Amino acid sequence: MSYVDGFVLVVPKKKIAAYAKIARLAGKVWREHGALDYRECVGDDLKVKFGMPFTKLANTKPGETVVFSFIVYKSRAHRDKVNAKVMADPRMQKAPPNMPFDPRRMASGGFKTIVAA
Repeated sequence: MSYVDGFVLVVPKKKIAAYAKIARLAGKVWREHGALDYRECVGDDLKVKFGMPFTKLANTKPGETVVFSFIVYKSRAHRDKVNAKVMADPRMQKAPPNMPFDPRRMASGGFKTIVAA
């Protein structure tokens, strides 16, 4: 079964376009180095009635939204190989001087797939 790196982060709504520009480059780099899929998803329907809304989990403030992202790999070993190549890619060494989000408010982790329907 596949392996997934997942991310949840808070982005000011006025900086979504800047974030998307960075994400498009990152997606291109990850896919070129072997990732099976790369998705960046901005919150749309976050006022849910069941469970905890992402906005509460991420402690968003007015004017902020949640971005949910994931990258799919063949396995954890494949993820490790792809990420090593991505981190060595010169395009990833040029972080913008003013990131459009606060990386201290980002949550991430690697996940084993247990169901693929």
